[in-house]
Amino acid sequence: MAVSPTPKSANNSAGGAGLLPLSFQPSLPIAVAFSGGADSTALLLACVQKWPGQVRAVHIHHGLQEAADQFAKHCQQLCDQWQVPLVQCEVNAQHVPGQSPEDAARKARYAALSEAVHSHPDLQGVNDVALAQHADDQVETLLLALSRGAGLPGLASMPAQWARGGLQWHRPLLKVPGAKLREYLVDAQVAWVEDPTNQDEQFTRNRIRAQLLPALDRAFPQFRDTFARSAAHAAEAQEILDEVAEADLQRVLVGGFPEIKALQSLSSARQSLVLRHWLKAAHQTTPSTVQLAELLSQISACTTRGHQLHLKVGRGFVRRDQGVLVWLAEG
Repeated sequence: MAVSPTPKSANNSAGGAGLLPLSFQPSLPIAVAFSGGADSTALLLACVQKWPGQVRAVHIHHGLQEAADQFAKHCQQLCDQWQVPLVQCEVNAQHVPGQSPEDAARKARYAALSEAVHSHPDLQGVNDVALAQHADDQVETLLLALSRGAGLPGLASMPAQWARGGLQWHRPLLKVPGAKLREYLVDAQVAWVEDPTNQDEQFTRNRIRAQLLPALDRAFPQFRDTFARSAAHAAEAQEILDEVAEADLQRVLVGGFPEIKALQSLSSARQSLVLRHWLKAAHQTTPSTVQLAELLSQISACTTRGHQLHLKVGRGFVRRDQGVLVWLAEG
């Protein structure tokens, strides 16, 4: 574990620093996801300054590196200094074959946060959770989506607020550059830990951070703001498409299943939209571009009763059952 150098030792309280603007008004008390890194430390400090006595912290112990115990110890010491209740959760973030380590850790982290808020006595009364992703993280997410040929959901990047699992989730720092958060902590004389894996450029996000962001800063100094606007436009467009997809889905459902004949009455683009929506909303699965194209082709070919349809789609199979489509999970 590396602890970032600061001019003096960390303050014994959360006072003494200029206020960091927070762009949200959560219900209180609020929980902050706290890794001990600069971003979450800045968020925790800002919340403690704004809502003293109303902030709880949750630290997720991934157990993926030797320094994890030291991260947890640092978080506990800082929370003790600021008189912030800290809940620590150990998770198994090992990835399965075909899954990226980052995706496995992210899913384990969200599941643990949700479980802790719902069940831990120190988090009783908490309905809102704050996460520390900032403007640079949003740019990295957008660039990753572009590199993968993502559609509007990917280009919309990370929302500033959403509801899931009976909780309200917030990212109040999405308009704040990471460098500003570190300046804020240095001014406050508060130390943070540096995760050594953040420097490992075998991970695509780290390569973007180390190589692309500095180049973008030189070529387009306002890129954080302009990229954020593009992501917001994509999110707005996707929201409209979701409404269209839901309306179309209700029109094509027969007995709870999409009717083939009704699907055929839609344009190819509308069929694609409604099928993606159906698979995600009803079955929590997403087809690849190739899978969806083949499914659309097969739907178009379903002009006789004898035409069979059985395709791998997402994490299962779509098949024809008389005049409707059904989805079955693998295994």
